[in-house]
Amino acid sequence: MEESRDGGWTLVTRKPYFGLPTACPVCLPVYIYLKFGRCPFNLELNSSYPDSDQIPYIEGGTYVAYNNEKGGVIQQLKQDGVVDLDSEFSSLPEWVSMKAMMSSWLADAITYELWLGSGENSAKQIYYSDLPWVIGKVLFVKQVYDVKQRFHISKQNAEKKEEEKEWLC
Repeated sequence: MEESRDGGWTLVTRKPYFGLPTACPVCLPVYIYLKFGRCPFNLELNSSYPDSDQIPYIEGGTYVAYNNEKGGVIQQLKQDGVVDLDSEFSSLPEWVSMKAMMSSWLADAITYELWLGSGENSAKQIYYSDLPWVIGKVLFVKQVYDVKQRFHISKQNAEKKEEEKEWLC
């Protein structure tokens, strides 16, 4: 793994919650990926732009990998040779990449729990506590709507989806 030009990496994420270093469904997989890769980094929290698609991002010296560029932070780190947990195993036919596991089921589980399962307080603490109440409320309602659309949850099938969730747990 290469070092950043100034000697250290900084991962910029959203606020912690649930006893996790970051409770953001997009940030936590990147955090875990870097930990599994034994990549030393500092964690910095950013709550300035709660709906920014650039967060999480990692920076070090002149290197920056944003979430909204080139397939996301993990993909950029792999392409640039910073850290790649799959390099030794990618030739195995049954290998599922670490990025796929963390960016799919882990992120989906956290997203569901954060926006639909745990009530408004969790999301408010992580994303909107630094914003005026009205703006935070509007952004929360918008995000809940987006998550329901993503998981295909409607008034007609909400009870069935809840039963599926309980069955999986």
